[in-house]
Order: sequence, then C-alpha cells, then structure tokens
Amino acid sequence: MSMKFNRTLIIAEAGVNHNGSFDLAVQMIDVAARAGADYVKFQTAIPEEVISCYAPKAEYQKETTGSAESQLEMCRRIHLPLSDYARLEKICKEKGIGFMSTPFDLPSVDCLAQLDMDYWKIPSGEITNLPYLRKIAAPGRKIILSTGMSQLDEVATAVEILCTGGVTRDDIALLHCTTQYPTPYDAVSLRAMEALRSLNVGAVGYSDHTLGIEVPVAAVAMGAQIIEKHFTLDTTMEGPDHRASLDPEALSKMVAAIRHIEDALGSAVKDVADAERGNILIARKSIVARRAIAAGELFTEQNLTVKRPADGLSPMLWDSVIGKCAPHDFLPDQPIEL
Repeated sequence: MSMKFNRTLIIAEAGVNHNGSFDLAVQMIDVAARAGADYVKFQTAIPEEVISCYAPKAEYQKETTGSAESQLEMCRRIHLPLSDYARLEKICKEKGIGFMSTPFDLPSVDCLAQLDMDYWKIPSGEITNLPYLRKIAAPGRKIILSTGMSQLDEVATAVEILCTGGVTRDDIALLHCTTQYPTPYDAVSLRAMEALRSLNVGAVGYSDHTLGIEVPVAAVAMGAQIIEKHFTLDTTMEGPDHRASLDPEALSKMVAAIRHIEDALGSAVKDVADAERGNILIARKSIVARRAIAAGELFTEQNLTVKRPADGLSPMLWDSVIGKCAPHDFLPDQPIEL
C-alpha cells in the first residue's frame, strides 16, 4: 500500500469504548464495518507499563468517570488483555474491515508486531517518547502519527526520529489533532494541516474529537487524506470517551458525508459539468423582439430585449445587433436573426 490514497482513509476509533469487554469490542467491529469505515482501531496497552500510580486523571476523565479511582485504576478496568488483539484482527478480516490498534507501551508494540497491520498508529502522547519512536520505526512500517498537544518543531523532530530509525518520509502520515474531549470548535484550527504539509510527509489528515460530524467532513473538503473519529455503541455508557464519540448512526452519516464530499470536490478545472450541460438552453438567454418589429426597421434598445431560451443570438452580441436593419418582420419574443 502507499500513502497516496484514491479516497479518504476513514478510521473508526473504537479505542477503549468497549470498556474492557471482548464481546462489546466485537460488536464495535460490526458497527464500523456496516458504517463503511476502512479500518476499526483499538488501543493496546499494559496499564502498569503506561501509567504510574501517581498519574492524575485528565479533567475530562474526572468529569466522565469521577475522581474516586486513579487513572491507572480506570485504565486497568477498561483495557483488554494483549491476547485478545489477535482474535480481534481475525474477526476484522472476517467482517471485511481493516484492523489497527495503537500501542501505548513497548510490550504492546511487540504484541502487535505479530499481527498483520497495514499501518501503525502513534498517539499524540507518544510524540516525545524517544525509545518508543525508535522501536516503532525499526521495522520500517507505514506510520500514522497524531500530533495533538504539539508544536510544529516537535512534530518535525518526531518525523526525523522515525526517518532515522528506518521509516521513509513518504510512509509517514501526520494527523492534525486537538487533544481535548470534546474539542471546542474554536480550538480545532483545521488550517494547521497546512503547516503539517510543510514537513513533506506522505499524507496529512485529521483526528477529530469534536462533537458531531461537521469538522471531519470540513477537513476532507480542505484536503485531509485520513480521518480518524471515535465511536461508541452508546454515548451514555460509563467510560472516559463515550460522550465525545459518535453513536453508530452518526458514524454511518459521517462516512456517507465524507464520500459525498469526495465526489463533490471533483476537478480543479472550471468547465461545464455533464450534469448541467442540458440546462444551458433553458437557463441562458437570446436576443428577442421586445415588440413587433417591421422589416427594415433599425434594431434599438427600445425594440429589443433578452429572454430565455438560448436558441437564438447570444446577448453577448448585443452591441453588434443594435443599429442593424431588421431583415424581415419580427413578432414579439421572436428570436432576432441578422
């Protein structure tokens, strides 16, 4: 595969919205496949390898899951064991949807390396994790890197680490992202994708955490080649990410809207579309007689006008018609001939 896509690559981010239930994870694969997403993506982690016992919850996590338990305790509760991911990959193949998962620690990288993933996804939080970036880069795989919470120089540094580590620049995709759940509209800054394009990587896209589907659809209109969006079986479920995720119906609507926008983008050439060509005769106009005109009478602005349809002389010839003699009698609304 190449980072040059014929259409937008849509990643339905299941993340940890399965709440640690394998059965719910399987249901999510089914939802993503039915919605028409290209990939369903999970998050693979050994919580003790990722989070210290002192790590606080993010404010959005406190709002959605309370502050009684620690971040580590929460993540222990909602993560699947490493042994489940091979089973999930197999089910994805059966359902006809691509499998991806984001590793959050080095043992999880080793676990996923045994699976057949087209792309490796690096989350925003690992963009400054040098040992992790080196380990991900070593096999020279295609990589999608989210860039939330980072400045352009930090992104550029991470890209150079990946390239030095074994990945070709064309095999790196960068996703603009704002790491807040949900992201306020005034914090999105879709134009930042232009800054990412200046790094000359293989593709640029957008990972969305806003409510609704408008922003990812707009990102496609602005040239995003990859869209990643969280989804859930039910936005009212207990867990940190459900409220900022799409329900199954909204996920399907987003995929459909993106495909419509792809069709609508079309070509950079301004030309008559085949779909509208038949309406030229109906919508454009011709020079016609405003009133009855006798043979030999001069054409003037008083006895001529412009009306539909466009089956006579174009109004663009107006100046060359004015002052000419009528070659014969004309009835009102009759197209003018010279």
